[in-house]
Amino acid sequence: MSSTNYNFLQESSAVPDTSNMRFGIVVSEWNNQITDKLLEGAIDTLTQHGVPESNITIGHVPGSFELVFGASQMAKFGYVDAIIAIGCVIRGDTPHFDYICEAVSQGIGQLNATCGKPVIFGLLTVNNMDQAIERTTGPLGNKGSEFAVTAIKMVDYAWKLEK
Repeated sequence: MSSTNYNFLQESSAVPDTSNMRFGIVVSEWNNQITDKLLEGAIDTLTQHGVPESNITIGHVPGSFELVFGASQMAKFGYVDAIIAIGCVIRGDTPHFDYICEAVSQGIGQLNATCGKPVIFGLLTVNNMDQAIERTTGPLGNKGSEFAVTAIKMVDYAWKLEK
């Protein structure tokens, strides 16, 4: 479903208590005019839902390809319950877009299956800058906020299974 027709936050059920949750955010420096806005949306949403700023760890990596390693290291060494991997890949004239998107998708998927912590796929894969901007400041809001709510819900899900 296209994000121009659907807002996860409007359709989403209540957000669980976050007071004891810790989050890591790994953000790509590439296309930072977009990723910085996504990061801001994620942090704002986490704090609005009660996550203390001291419970949010932020790491920067050069590009989207490096999100997988950054997230794996944060899962291994960071004191976090979930990780949000934020990046933005904009289609160009070469197949580079396809390689990066596929590698990051597979890497994040593998981390979800093996690292023992939820890793949220916060990679925008868009055809042009207008689409990227639309997903940070458009009528349906900032996708960074959706990534944060997803992280909160996945931590809650994992914690319920531990009981």
